[in-house]
Amino acid sequence: MTKNKKLLAWVNEMAELCKPDKVHWCDGSKEEYDRMMDEMVASGMAIRLNEKKRPGSYLFRSHPSDVARVEDRTFIASATKEEAGPTNNWRDPKELKATLTGLFNGSMKGRTMYVLPFVMGPLNSPFSIIGVELTDSPYVAVNMRLMTRMGKDALDMLGEDGDFVPCLHSVGAPLKPGDKDSTWPCAPMEDKYIAHFPEERAIWSYGSGYGGNALLGKKCLALRIASAIARDEGWQAEHMLILGLTNSEGEKTYITAAFPSACGKTNLAMLVPTLPDYKVETLGDDIAWLRKGEDGRIYAVNPEAGFFGVAPGTSYQSNPNAMHTIERDTIFTNVALTDDGDVWWEGIGTPAPDHLIDWQGNDWTPDSGKNAAHPNARFTVSAVQCPAISPDWEKPEGVPVSAMLIGGRRPRVVPLVMESRDWAHGIFLGSVMGSEITAATISDKIGQVRRDPFAMLPFIGYNVGDYLKHWLEVGEGSDPSKLPRIYHVNWFLKSDEGKFLWPGFGDNVRVLDWIVRRLKGEVGAVETPIGNLPEEKDINLTGLKDVDLSALLKVDKALWAEEAKAIAAYYEGMDRLPEELKEQLKGLQERLK
Repeated sequence: MTKNKKLLAWVNEMAELCKPDKVHWCDGSKEEYDRMMDEMVASGMAIRLNEKKRPGSYLFRSHPSDVARVEDRTFIASATKEEAGPTNNWRDPKELKATLTGLFNGSMKGRTMYVLPFVMGPLNSPFSIIGVELTDSPYVAVNMRLMTRMGKDALDMLGEDGDFVPCLHSVGAPLKPGDKDSTWPCAPMEDKYIAHFPEERAIWSYGSGYGGNALLGKKCLALRIASAIARDEGWQAEHMLILGLTNSEGEKTYITAAFPSACGKTNLAMLVPTLPDYKVETLGDDIAWLRKGEDGRIYAVNPEAGFFGVAPGTSYQSNPNAMHTIERDTIFTNVALTDDGDVWWEGIGTPAPDHLIDWQGNDWTPDSGKNAAHPNARFTVSAVQCPAISPDWEKPEGVPVSAMLIGGRRPRVVPLVMESRDWAHGIFLGSVMGSEITAATISDKIGQVRRDPFAMLPFIGYNVGDYLKHWLEVGEGSDPSKLPRIYHVNWFLKSDEGKFLWPGFGDNVRVLDWIVRRLKGEVGAVETPIGNLPEEKDINLTGLKDVDLSALLKVDKALWAEEAKAIAAYYEGMDRLPEELKEQLKGLQERLK
């Protein structure tokens, strides 16, 4: 327990509102985790996997309506609509709080309220943020133990008068006496709310038990609320991986990268290089908090303690380090179950067995005509299990960043790698990055680019124009030689026949190699209208065959003129857009002439 009066008063107030049968303060211990898992196995909510195949691991299956983040039910309840900006769903904070108070009233009847004190960031870091999540979901409690520093250590850090971000969560499925509980309780879609109150620094989430909707330390606190705090305090909360790259001389370069979903962030964070001169260490695969140090350089910290990764497509070929990480003590959600008690998913690298139990608990065979695992199936695992985890990953002050990567899925137009001309040009590139819509999504918009500024589109806790202005302000008054250089990368270029031009995966180290040598001044670059590109001779292709660098590094002025028009149209829909970015667009248009 705690002597923190503010926390005790808040827990009591929320317990009176939600009316749980009992309140349990989680201590974060292994014994508590094992006990909760045993209880969920006994209730049918969890399946214990084969101890010989996958020791200490469990499988959960969510309700079909509760399988991913729900963007259209995610709200920024800032004081004004203008403060939330054009990319967020805004609700008046008083009206939304009134609606949610009605929903939370009695929402935990028949259930236990778990009190989860947690820390985002290393326990001994002055930059870390303490949160407390109240939830009626034991699934959330065990996941938060892996994803955050949760329990007694967080309470000790909070102390008697420390402050915290209050995070209230309910699955929205109260139980009457005698009711049989669901194996995955949740509310209907229209009753789901993931609400953020930036001025109040509070999060209320109702109706979903899944991932980013319910593990409130992740996207909700570490990005949406933290980005608002960061703007006010002069730092940055970003949707970025952090890796350390060591060359044969033992020199280490720290790199962050912002990619939208399904663009290989986790794969790059855990890269196994195909160039023997390099070693990659993982510091984080999803979120980076960035602060300027006393030396003027930018330092990055990963606020998370675990990985909440997408399983489908993860294999020993695409990401061997991730596969080794999840060999034990892992929570799996919505993957398929093999007859011998292990897990399977599409893209795991082994043929589908003749029989599986699919993610909804039904018999499945290769002739079923549907996926055995949900495309957004997940694994939750502690970061310390990663064989590539860096010894520096919990440094209280973070690690100094030399390069920032941005990029998306662009089958054409954008070259393999380009260096920004300067900091402001890098912010321009980050503001317009994104992915081309494919046939897998909205059919009438195929070929259009979904812009995703710094991969933060769903995660900015305030106006996107102010967010981009904050990026520009980081560079103002800074020594340019100490700022990270910004590089746009694109692993996804395709030929006219639809084949990928770049092998990707471990071969992406060849692009990192050019970047490192560029930072050291060992290689030059070709100035083009869109940015600085490598000379073909400076990309190390040793051991690779049939790679067409001229196609990978091509700048098609006609296509880029169309790109500039599309950027101009995109900018028109953005209020509070910094004038400096409009000037950057004009500069691009002039250079293309």
